[in-house]
Amino acid sequence: MVKGIQRILYVMLAFFIGLFIASSLFIRAKYNYAIYGDTTVLEKQNLLLFILLIAAVLGLSYVLYRLCLKLNKYSRRIVIPAVLLLSAAIQLVIIFLFTRMPTDDSQTVLSLAWDMLYNKDYSSFQSGGYLYMFPFNFSIVLYLKTLLFLFPDNYLVIKSFNILFSLVTTLMIYLLYKELNTKSRSNDYGVLVFAATYIPSLFMSNFIYNDVIATALLTSALYFAVTFIRRRSMRDIVFAAILLALGNYFRSTGMIFLIAVLICLLFNFRHLGLKKAIASIGITLLVFNIPGWTQNAALQATGIVDESPSSNAAPVYMWLNMGINLETLGFWDNRESYNIYQQDAGYNKAESVELFKASISNKLSEATLGELAGMYYKKIVWIWTEGTYQVERYGIGNDGDSVGGGRGGLVMDRYIYSTPASELLKGDSDYRSGLQWVVYVQNILMYGFILFRLICGIRAKRFAETPLVLVILGFIGFYLLWEIKARYIYPVYPLLIVLSYMGFKDVYELLTTKRGTRHAVQQSAQESD
Repeated sequence: MVKGIQRILYVMLAFFIGLFIASSLFIRAKYNYAIYGDTTVLEKQNLLLFILLIAAVLGLSYVLYRLCLKLNKYSRRIVIPAVLLLSAAIQLVIIFLFTRMPTDDSQTVLSLAWDMLYNKDYSSFQSGGYLYMFPFNFSIVLYLKTLLFLFPDNYLVIKSFNILFSLVTTLMIYLLYKELNTKSRSNDYGVLVFAATYIPSLFMSNFIYNDVIATALLTSALYFAVTFIRRRSMRDIVFAAILLALGNYFRSTGMIFLIAVLICLLFNFRHLGLKKAIASIGITLLVFNIPGWTQNAALQATGIVDESPSSNAAPVYMWLNMGINLETLGFWDNRESYNIYQQDAGYNKAESVELFKASISNKLSEATLGELAGMYYKKIVWIWTEGTYQVERYGIGNDGDSVGGGRGGLVMDRYIYSTPASELLKGDSDYRSGLQWVVYVQNILMYGFILFRLICGIRAKRFAETPLVLVILGFIGFYLLWEIKARYIYPVYPLLIVLSYMGFKDVYELLTTKRGTRHAVQQSAQESD
Protein backbone atom coordinates (compact mmCIF):
# COMPACT_ATOMS: atom_id res chain seq x y z
CA MET A 1 0.00 0.00 0.00
CA VAL A 2 2.82 2.41 0.90
CA LYS A 3 4.57 1.87 -2.42
CA GLY A 4 1.27 2.43 -4.19
CA ILE A 5 0.85 5.82 -2.49
CA GLN A 6 4.47 6.70 -3.24
CA ARG A 7 3.94 5.82 -6.87
CA ILE A 8 0.94 8.15 -7.01
CA LEU A 9 3.05 10.94 -5.50
CA TYR A 10 5.77 10.41 -8.11
CA VAL A 11 3.21 10.42 -10.92
CA MET A 12 1.67 13.63 -9.58
CA LEU A 13 5.03 15.41 -9.46
CA ALA A 14 5.95 14.04 -12.89
CA PHE A 15 2.69 15.51 -14.22
CA PHE A 16 3.43 18.97 -12.84
CA ILE A 17 7.05 18.88 -14.00
CA GLY A 18 5.87 17.82 -17.45
CA LEU A 19 3.36 20.67 -17.42
CA PHE A 20 6.10 23.19 -16.59
CA ILE A 21 8.35 21.90 -19.36
CA ALA A 22 5.59 21.76 -21.97
CA SER A 23 4.35 25.25 -21.07
CA SER A 24 7.86 26.64 -21.43
CA LEU A 25 7.87 25.68 -25.09
CA PHE A 26 5.19 28.33 -25.66
CA ILE A 27 5.33 30.72 -22.67
CA ARG A 28 8.23 32.59 -21.09
CA ALA A 29 7.68 33.50 -17.46
CA LYS A 30 9.59 36.63 -16.47
CA TYR A 31 10.22 38.99 -13.61
CA ASN A 32 12.15 42.17 -14.31
CA TYR A 33 11.60 44.89 -11.76
CA ALA A 34 13.77 47.34 -13.68
CA ILE A 35 11.50 47.18 -16.73
CA TYR A 36 8.02 46.09 -15.64
CA GLY A 37 7.95 46.89 -11.95
CA ASP A 38 6.89 44.48 -9.23
CA THR A 39 4.60 42.22 -11.26
CA THR A 40 4.37 38.95 -13.12
CA VAL A 41 5.07 38.79 -16.84
CA LEU A 42 4.12 36.01 -19.25
CA GLU A 43 5.11 36.42 -22.87
CA LYS A 44 5.48 34.31 -26.01
CA GLN A 45 8.52 32.07 -25.92
CA ASN A 46 11.49 32.87 -28.15
CA LEU A 47 11.83 29.24 -29.18
CA LEU A 48 14.99 29.58 -31.27
CA LEU A 49 16.93 31.36 -28.52
CA PHE A 50 15.47 28.96 -25.98
CA ILE A 51 16.75 25.92 -27.88
CA LEU A 52 20.17 27.48 -28.53
CA LEU A 53 20.62 28.29 -24.85
CA ILE A 54 19.50 24.79 -23.86
CA ALA A 55 22.22 23.35 -26.11
CA ALA A 56 24.82 25.75 -24.70
CA VAL A 57 23.93 25.10 -21.05
CA LEU A 58 23.81 21.34 -21.69
CA GLY A 59 27.24 21.44 -23.28
CA LEU A 60 28.68 23.44 -20.40
CA SER A 61 27.06 21.07 -17.89
CA TYR A 62 28.65 18.09 -19.61
CA VAL A 63 32.10 19.69 -19.53
CA LEU A 64 31.77 20.65 -15.85
CA TYR A 65 30.54 17.18 -14.95
CA ARG A 66 33.55 15.60 -16.64
CA LEU A 67 35.85 17.97 -14.79
CA CYS A 68 34.17 17.11 -11.49
CA LEU A 69 34.76 13.41 -12.16
CA LYS A 70 38.49 14.15 -12.07
CA LEU A 71 38.10 15.28 -8.46
CA ASN A 72 37.10 11.78 -7.36
CA LYS A 73 40.69 10.86 -6.57
CA TYR A 74 40.89 13.59 -3.92
CA SER A 75 39.71 13.27 -0.34
CA ARG A 76 36.49 14.88 0.83
CA ARG A 77 38.51 16.68 3.51
CA ILE A 78 40.22 18.58 0.72
CA VAL A 79 37.51 19.00 -1.90
CA ILE A 80 34.56 19.99 0.28
CA PRO A 81 36.32 22.86 2.13
CA ALA A 82 37.91 24.05 -1.12
CA VAL A 83 34.58 24.19 -2.96
CA LEU A 84 32.85 25.91 -0.05
CA LEU A 85 35.63 28.49 0.16
CA LEU A 86 35.31 29.12 -3.57
CA SER A 87 31.57 29.64 -3.20
CA ALA A 88 32.10 32.00 -0.25
CA ALA A 89 34.64 34.01 -2.24
CA ILE A 90 32.25 34.37 -5.19
CA GLN A 91 29.41 35.50 -2.93
CA LEU A 92 31.65 38.00 -1.17
CA VAL A 93 32.70 39.48 -4.51
CA ILE A 94 29.03 39.75 -5.53
CA ILE A 95 28.22 41.63 -2.32
CA PHE A 96 30.92 44.20 -3.07
CA LEU A 97 30.03 44.47 -6.74
CA PHE A 98 26.27 44.84 -6.18
CA THR A 99 25.86 46.95 -3.05
CA ARG A 100 22.12 46.52 -2.79
CA MET A 101 20.41 48.35 0.06
CA PRO A 102 17.41 46.85 1.89
CA THR A 103 13.96 47.80 0.59
CA ASP A 104 10.34 46.99 1.43
CA ASP A 105 10.00 44.39 4.23
CA SER A 106 13.77 43.98 4.31
CA GLN A 107 14.25 47.64 5.22
CA THR A 108 11.33 47.55 7.66
CA VAL A 109 12.61 44.61 9.74
CA LEU A 110 16.11 46.10 9.80
CA SER A 111 14.76 49.47 10.96
CA LEU A 112 12.76 47.74 13.69
CA ALA A 113 15.90 45.90 14.83
CA TRP A 114 17.71 49.23 15.10
CA ASP A 115 14.82 50.80 17.01
CA MET A 116 14.64 47.92 19.48
CA LEU A 117 18.40 47.78 20.01
CA TYR A 118 19.18 51.46 20.34
CA ASN A 119 15.88 53.03 21.42
CA LYS A 120 14.20 50.12 23.24
CA ASP A 121 11.22 50.88 21.00
CA TYR A 122 8.75 47.99 20.70
CA SER A 123 5.79 50.13 19.65
CA SER A 124 5.53 48.20 16.38
CA PHE A 125 3.62 45.55 18.37
CA GLN A 126 0.88 48.09 19.10
CA SER A 127 -2.19 48.55 16.91
CA GLY A 128 -1.26 49.85 13.47
CA GLY A 129 2.35 48.72 13.80
CA TYR A 130 4.18 46.39 11.43
CA LEU A 131 4.63 43.59 14.00
CA TYR A 132 1.01 43.99 15.12
CA MET A 133 0.04 43.00 11.59
CA PHE A 134 2.92 40.58 10.92
CA PRO A 135 4.13 39.19 14.28
CA PHE A 136 5.72 36.21 12.56
CA ASN A 137 8.43 38.54 11.27
CA PHE A 138 9.67 39.21 14.80
CA SER A 139 11.95 36.21 14.28
CA ILE A 140 14.01 37.98 11.63
CA VAL A 141 13.91 41.25 13.62
CA LEU A 142 15.28 39.42 16.68
CA TYR A 143 17.95 37.74 14.56
CA LEU A 144 19.05 41.06 13.06
CA LYS A 145 18.97 42.75 16.46
CA THR A 146 21.28 40.04 17.82
CA LEU A 147 23.75 40.45 14.96
CA LEU A 148 23.74 44.24 15.36
CA PHE A 149 24.40 43.84 19.09
CA LEU A 150 27.25 41.35 18.72
CA PHE A 151 29.00 42.72 15.65
CA PRO A 152 29.71 46.07 13.93
CA ASP A 153 26.54 47.72 12.69
CA ASN A 154 26.73 47.45 8.90
CA TYR A 155 25.20 45.56 6.00
CA LEU A 156 28.37 43.55 5.36
CA VAL A 157 28.08 41.69 8.65
CA ILE A 158 24.49 40.62 7.95
CA LYS A 159 25.27 39.60 4.38
CA SER A 160 28.34 37.68 5.57
CA PHE A 161 26.10 35.60 7.82
CA ASN A 162 23.89 35.02 4.79
CA ILE A 163 26.96 33.59 3.07
CA LEU A 164 27.59 31.26 6.03
CA PHE A 165 24.01 29.97 5.92
CA SER A 166 24.26 29.60 2.14
CA LEU A 167 27.35 27.43 2.62
CA VAL A 168 25.44 25.32 5.15
CA THR A 169 22.73 24.79 2.53
CA THR A 170 25.34 23.81 -0.06
CA LEU A 171 26.89 21.26 2.29
CA MET A 172 23.48 19.87 3.21
CA ILE A 173 22.59 19.47 -0.45
CA TYR A 174 25.68 17.31 -0.88
CA LEU A 175 25.06 15.29 2.28
CA LEU A 176 21.38 14.80 1.42
CA TYR A 177 22.33 13.59 -2.05
CA LYS A 178 24.83 11.12 -0.59
CA GLU A 179 22.34 9.92 2.00
CA LEU A 180 19.89 9.08 -0.77
CA ASN A 181 22.65 7.39 -2.81
CA THR A 182 24.57 5.44 -0.21
CA LYS A 183 25.76 2.79 -2.67
CA SER A 184 27.19 5.22 -5.18
CA ARG A 185 30.86 4.43 -5.71
CA SER A 186 31.66 7.97 -6.77
CA ASN A 187 32.30 10.90 -4.44
CA ASP A 188 29.74 12.81 -6.50
CA TYR A 189 31.53 16.12 -6.17
CA GLY A 190 29.54 17.35 -9.14
CA VAL A 191 26.43 17.97 -7.03
CA LEU A 192 28.55 19.87 -4.51
CA VAL A 193 30.03 22.10 -7.22
CA PHE A 194 26.58 22.58 -8.76
CA ALA A 195 25.11 23.70 -5.43
CA ALA A 196 28.12 25.90 -4.64
CA THR A 197 27.91 27.77 -7.94
CA TYR A 198 24.13 27.86 -8.39
CA ILE A 199 23.55 31.41 -9.58
CA PRO A 200 20.36 32.27 -7.58
CA SER A 201 21.94 31.14 -4.30
CA LEU A 202 25.12 33.12 -5.02
CA PHE A 203 23.14 36.33 -5.43
CA MET A 204 20.52 35.73 -2.74
CA SER A 205 23.12 36.28 -0.01
CA ASN A 206 22.80 39.94 -0.96
CA PHE A 207 19.21 39.98 0.33
CA ILE A 208 18.72 40.88 3.99
CA TYR A 209 15.69 38.85 5.03
CA ASN A 210 14.79 35.37 6.25
CA ASP A 211 14.98 33.37 2.99
CA VAL A 212 18.60 32.24 3.20
CA ILE A 213 18.62 31.28 6.88
CA ALA A 214 15.27 29.46 6.67
CA THR A 215 16.43 27.50 3.61
CA ALA A 216 19.57 26.37 5.43
CA LEU A 217 17.65 25.27 8.52
CA LEU A 218 14.86 23.46 6.64
CA THR A 219 17.26 21.69 4.27
CA SER A 220 19.32 20.56 7.26
CA ALA A 221 16.16 19.35 8.99
CA LEU A 222 15.18 17.27 5.97
CA TYR A 223 18.68 15.79 5.79
CA PHE A 224 18.57 14.64 9.42
CA ALA A 225 15.03 13.28 8.96
CA VAL A 226 16.17 11.20 5.97
CA THR A 227 19.22 10.08 7.97
CA PHE A 228 17.00 9.01 10.86
CA ILE A 229 14.77 6.96 8.59
CA ARG A 230 17.81 5.11 7.22
CA ARG A 231 19.86 4.72 10.42
CA ARG A 232 17.17 4.87 13.14
CA SER A 233 19.30 6.96 15.51
CA MET A 234 17.14 9.06 17.83
CA ARG A 235 19.83 11.73 17.84
CA ASP A 236 19.08 12.40 14.18
CA ILE A 237 15.37 12.92 14.70
CA VAL A 238 16.08 15.27 17.63
CA PHE A 239 18.34 17.35 15.37
CA ALA A 240 15.69 17.23 12.64
CA ALA A 241 12.95 18.37 15.02
CA ILE A 242 15.02 21.28 16.39
CA LEU A 243 16.10 22.47 12.95
CA LEU A 244 12.57 22.10 11.62
CA ALA A 245 11.20 24.20 14.46
CA LEU A 246 13.82 26.90 13.92
CA GLY A 247 13.28 26.90 10.16
CA ASN A 248 9.55 27.29 10.63
CA TYR A 249 10.18 30.09 13.13
CA PHE A 250 11.83 32.07 10.34
CA ARG A 251 9.46 31.05 7.53
CA SER A 252 6.07 29.47 8.17
CA THR A 253 6.37 27.24 5.11
CA GLY A 254 8.31 25.01 7.48
CA MET A 255 4.86 23.50 8.07
CA ILE A 256 5.14 21.90 4.61
CA PHE A 257 8.43 20.28 5.61
CA LEU A 258 6.83 19.11 8.87
CA ILE A 259 3.95 17.41 7.06
CA ALA A 260 6.37 15.76 4.63
CA VAL A 261 8.55 14.45 7.46
CA LEU A 262 5.55 13.11 9.40
CA ILE A 263 4.18 11.33 6.33
CA CYS A 264 7.58 9.75 5.68
CA LEU A 265 7.79 8.59 9.29
CA LEU A 266 4.39 6.93 8.85
CA PHE A 267 5.51 5.37 5.57
CA ASN A 268 8.49 3.82 7.40
CA PHE A 269 6.56 2.72 10.48
CA ARG A 270 7.56 -0.93 10.14
CA HIS A 271 11.18 -0.19 9.40
CA LEU A 272 11.51 2.14 12.39
CA GLY A 273 9.62 -0.05 14.80
CA LEU A 274 6.61 0.91 16.91
CA LYS A 275 8.46 2.64 19.75
CA LYS A 276 10.84 4.67 17.61
CA ALA A 277 8.12 5.64 15.14
CA ILE A 278 5.81 6.93 17.87
CA ALA A 279 8.67 8.63 19.72
CA SER A 280 9.96 10.33 16.57
CA ILE A 281 6.52 11.65 15.66
CA GLY A 282 5.97 12.86 19.21
CA ILE A 283 9.34 14.62 19.41
CA THR A 284 8.85 16.31 16.04
CA LEU A 285 5.38 17.61 16.94
CA LEU A 286 6.35 18.65 20.47
CA VAL A 287 9.43 20.65 19.46
CA PHE A 288 7.88 22.28 16.40
CA ASN A 289 6.03 25.10 18.16
CA ILE A 290 8.49 25.71 21.01
CA PRO A 291 10.16 28.77 19.38
CA GLY A 292 6.78 30.45 18.85
CA TRP A 293 5.54 29.61 22.33
CA THR A 294 8.77 30.85 23.88
CA GLN A 295 8.62 34.10 21.93
CA ASN A 296 5.02 34.79 22.93
CA ALA A 297 5.70 34.00 26.59
CA ALA A 298 8.75 36.28 26.64
CA LEU A 299 6.89 39.17 25.00
CA GLN A 300 4.02 38.93 27.47
CA ALA A 301 6.30 38.44 30.48
CA THR A 302 8.24 41.60 29.65
CA GLY A 303 5.05 43.61 29.15
CA ILE A 304 5.70 44.33 25.48
CA VAL A 305 2.32 42.81 24.61
CA ASP A 306 -0.72 42.03 26.76
CA GLU A 307 -1.89 39.00 24.77
CA SER A 308 -0.62 36.68 22.10
CA PRO A 309 0.78 38.78 19.20
CA SER A 310 -1.16 36.65 16.73
CA SER A 311 -4.54 37.42 18.31
CA ASN A 312 -5.12 40.42 16.04
CA ALA A 313 -2.55 39.78 13.32
CA ALA A 314 -3.48 39.77 9.67
CA PRO A 315 -5.41 36.54 9.04
CA VAL A 316 -4.39 33.85 6.55
CA TYR A 317 -7.44 34.84 4.51
CA MET A 318 -5.61 38.02 3.50
CA TRP A 319 -3.00 36.03 1.56
CA LEU A 320 -5.66 33.68 0.21
CA ASN A 321 -7.55 36.73 -1.04
CA MET A 322 -4.38 38.01 -2.73
CA GLY A 323 -3.94 34.56 -4.25
CA ILE A 324 -7.16 34.94 -6.25
CA ASN A 325 -6.70 37.75 -8.74
CA LEU A 326 -7.29 37.50 -12.47
CA GLU A 327 -5.12 40.51 -13.22
CA THR A 328 -2.08 39.90 -11.01
CA LEU A 329 -2.28 36.07 -11.06
CA GLY A 330 -2.12 36.04 -7.27
CA PHE A 331 0.87 38.37 -7.06
CA TRP A 332 0.95 41.57 -4.97
CA ASP A 333 -2.39 43.39 -5.44
CA ASN A 334 -1.24 46.97 -4.77
CA ARG A 335 -2.49 47.06 -1.17
CA GLU A 336 -6.04 46.01 -2.04
CA SER A 337 -5.97 43.20 0.54
CA TYR A 338 -3.93 45.24 3.01
CA ASN A 339 -6.58 47.96 2.92
CA ILE A 340 -9.32 45.48 3.83
CA TYR A 341 -7.47 44.59 7.03
CA GLN A 342 -6.07 48.03 7.85
CA GLN A 343 -8.83 50.42 6.80
CA ASP A 344 -12.07 48.48 6.36
CA ALA A 345 -11.57 46.28 9.44
CA GLY A 346 -9.47 48.75 11.44
CA TYR A 347 -6.83 46.11 12.27
CA ASN A 348 -9.50 43.86 13.76
CA LYS A 349 -8.67 40.27 12.88
CA ALA A 350 -12.12 38.78 13.44
CA GLU A 351 -13.84 41.48 11.43
CA SER A 352 -11.30 41.27 8.62
CA VAL A 353 -11.79 37.50 8.34
CA GLU A 354 -15.44 38.01 7.42
CA LEU A 355 -14.52 40.73 4.93
CA PHE A 356 -11.89 38.55 3.30
CA LYS A 357 -14.27 35.60 3.09
CA ALA A 358 -16.81 37.83 1.37
CA SER A 359 -14.15 39.14 -1.02
CA ILE A 360 -12.99 35.62 -1.89
CA SER A 361 -16.59 34.50 -2.40
CA ASN A 362 -17.26 37.45 -4.71
CA LYS A 363 -14.14 36.77 -6.77
CA LEU A 364 -15.05 33.12 -7.21
CA SER A 365 -18.68 33.83 -8.09
CA GLU A 366 -17.92 36.68 -10.51
CA ALA A 367 -15.29 34.78 -12.50
CA THR A 368 -16.17 32.01 -14.92
CA LEU A 369 -14.70 28.53 -14.56
CA GLY A 370 -12.62 29.18 -17.65
CA GLU A 371 -11.21 32.41 -16.19
CA LEU A 372 -10.37 30.74 -12.90
CA ALA A 373 -8.75 27.77 -14.63
CA GLY A 374 -6.73 30.14 -16.80
CA MET A 375 -5.62 32.15 -13.79
CA TYR A 376 -4.51 29.12 -11.78
CA TYR A 377 -2.68 27.70 -14.80
CA LYS A 378 -0.83 30.95 -15.42
CA LYS A 379 -0.17 31.34 -11.72
CA ILE A 380 1.44 27.94 -11.29
CA VAL A 381 3.39 28.22 -14.54
CA TRP A 382 4.78 31.64 -13.65
CA ILE A 383 5.95 30.86 -10.12
CA TRP A 384 7.58 27.54 -11.09
CA THR A 385 9.10 28.47 -14.45
CA GLU A 386 10.27 32.02 -13.72
CA GLY A 387 13.37 30.20 -12.56
CA THR A 388 15.44 33.01 -11.04
CA TYR A 389 13.65 33.38 -7.68
CA GLN A 390 13.58 37.09 -8.52
CA VAL A 391 17.32 37.56 -7.90
CA GLU A 392 17.18 40.28 -10.57
CA ARG A 393 15.75 42.49 -7.85
CA TYR A 394 16.68 40.86 -4.55
CA GLY A 395 20.20 39.81 -5.48
CA ILE A 396 21.45 42.07 -8.25
CA GLY A 397 19.34 45.08 -7.29
CA ASN A 398 18.75 48.37 -9.09
CA ASP A 399 20.07 51.88 -8.88
CA GLY A 400 16.62 53.48 -8.59
CA ASP A 401 16.90 55.70 -11.66
CA SER A 402 16.58 52.69 -13.96
CA VAL A 403 13.49 51.28 -12.29
CA GLY A 404 10.33 51.48 -14.31
CA GLY A 405 7.87 50.71 -11.59
CA GLY A 406 7.31 49.01 -8.29
CA ARG A 407 4.41 48.92 -5.95
CA GLY A 408 2.53 51.73 -7.57
CA GLY A 409 5.84 53.31 -8.52
CA LEU A 410 6.56 54.09 -4.84
CA VAL A 411 9.36 51.61 -4.18
CA MET A 412 12.75 52.44 -5.63
CA ASP A 413 15.77 50.18 -5.11
CA ARG A 414 19.14 51.70 -4.34
CA TYR A 415 22.84 50.81 -4.30
CA ILE A 416 25.16 52.15 -1.61
CA TYR A 417 27.52 52.98 -4.47
CA SER A 418 27.73 52.01 -8.12
CA THR A 419 30.41 49.71 -9.52
CA PRO A 420 31.39 48.75 -13.07
CA ALA A 421 29.50 45.50 -12.57
CA SER A 422 26.30 47.18 -11.38
CA GLU A 423 26.52 49.61 -14.29
CA LEU A 424 26.99 46.70 -16.70
CA LEU A 425 23.88 44.95 -15.41
CA LYS A 426 21.75 48.04 -14.79
CA GLY A 427 18.16 48.45 -15.92
CA ASP A 428 17.27 46.67 -19.13
CA SER A 429 20.85 45.97 -20.26
CA ASP A 430 21.52 42.97 -22.49
CA TYR A 431 23.88 41.55 -19.86
CA ARG A 432 21.16 41.58 -17.23
CA SER A 433 18.69 40.01 -19.64
CA GLY A 434 21.27 37.44 -20.71
CA LEU A 435 21.95 36.36 -17.13
CA GLN A 436 18.23 35.94 -16.53
CA TRP A 437 17.94 33.86 -19.70
CA VAL A 438 20.74 31.53 -18.58
CA VAL A 439 19.22 30.97 -15.13
CA TYR A 440 15.77 30.51 -16.66
CA VAL A 441 17.02 27.87 -19.12
CA GLN A 442 19.00 26.12 -16.39
CA ASN A 443 15.82 25.83 -14.34
CA ILE A 444 13.90 24.25 -17.23
CA LEU A 445 16.75 21.82 -17.86
CA MET A 446 16.69 20.86 -14.19
CA TYR A 447 13.00 20.03 -14.60
CA GLY A 448 13.87 17.85 -17.57
CA PHE A 449 16.35 15.80 -15.57
CA ILE A 450 13.96 15.62 -12.61
CA LEU A 451 11.27 14.24 -14.92
CA PHE A 452 13.68 11.59 -16.20
CA ARG A 453 14.58 10.61 -12.63
CA LEU A 454 10.93 10.36 -11.60
CA ILE A 455 10.07 8.18 -14.60
CA CYS A 456 13.03 5.90 -13.86
CA GLY A 457 11.88 5.68 -10.24
CA ILE A 458 8.33 4.79 -11.23
CA ARG A 459 9.51 2.09 -13.63
CA ALA A 460 11.99 0.63 -11.12
CA LYS A 461 9.52 0.96 -8.22
CA ARG A 462 12.16 2.98 -6.38
CA PHE A 463 10.85 5.74 -4.15
CA ALA A 464 13.79 6.76 -1.96
CA GLU A 465 13.27 10.44 -2.85
CA THR A 466 9.74 10.50 -1.42
CA PRO A 467 10.59 13.14 1.26
CA LEU A 468 11.77 15.52 -1.46
CA VAL A 469 8.78 14.76 -3.67
CA LEU A 470 6.38 15.43 -0.80
CA VAL A 471 7.92 18.81 0.00
CA ILE A 472 7.85 19.94 -3.63
CA LEU A 473 4.23 18.82 -4.07
CA GLY A 474 3.39 20.63 -0.84
CA PHE A 475 4.84 23.87 -2.17
CA ILE A 476 3.03 23.44 -5.49
CA GLY A 477 -0.31 22.97 -3.75
CA PHE A 478 0.25 25.72 -1.21
CA TYR A 479 1.19 28.41 -3.71
CA LEU A 480 -1.63 27.43 -5.99
CA LEU A 481 -3.83 29.04 -3.33
CA TRP A 482 -1.54 31.56 -1.62
CA GLU A 483 -0.15 34.91 -2.74
CA ILE A 484 2.82 34.23 -5.00
CA LYS A 485 6.35 35.44 -5.54
CA ALA A 486 8.98 33.32 -7.24
CA ARG A 487 11.17 34.08 -4.22
CA TYR A 488 8.69 32.26 -1.98
CA ILE A 489 9.70 28.85 -3.38
CA TYR A 490 13.41 29.51 -2.77
CA PRO A 491 13.52 26.89 0.08
CA VAL A 492 12.80 24.22 -2.55
CA TYR A 493 15.86 24.89 -4.70
CA PRO A 494 18.11 22.47 -2.73
CA LEU A 495 15.68 19.65 -3.42
CA LEU A 496 15.48 20.53 -7.11
CA ILE A 497 19.27 20.42 -7.30
CA VAL A 498 19.40 16.98 -5.66
CA LEU A 499 16.72 15.48 -7.91
CA SER A 500 18.00 17.11 -11.10
CA TYR A 501 21.56 15.96 -10.48
CA MET A 502 20.28 12.43 -9.96
CA GLY A 503 18.47 12.69 -13.28
CA PHE A 504 21.51 14.20 -15.02
CA LYS A 505 23.68 11.36 -13.77
CA ASP A 506 21.10 8.81 -14.98
CA VAL A 507 21.07 10.40 -18.44
CA TYR A 508 24.87 10.59 -18.55
CA GLU A 509 25.21 6.92 -17.67
CA LEU A 510 22.52 6.03 -20.18
CA LEU A 511 24.37 7.80 -22.97
CA THR A 512 27.83 6.56 -22.01
CA THR A 513 27.00 2.87 -21.69
CA LYS A 514 25.75 0.28 -24.16
CA ARG A 515 23.00 -1.05 -21.97
CA GLY A 516 20.39 1.57 -22.82
CA THR A 517 17.36 2.46 -20.78
CA ARG A 518 17.36 -0.80 -18.85
CA HIS A 519 20.78 -0.05 -17.43
CA ALA A 520 19.74 3.45 -16.33
CA VAL A 521 16.69 2.15 -14.49
CA GLN A 522 18.59 -0.74 -12.83
CA GLN A 523 21.47 1.51 -11.78
CA SER A 524 19.02 4.01 -10.32
CA ALA A 525 17.34 1.26 -8.31
CA GLN A 526 20.63 -0.22 -7.06
CA GLU A 527 21.91 3.12 -5.74
CA SER A 528 18.78 3.63 -3.67
CA ASP A 529 18.31 0.12 -2.23
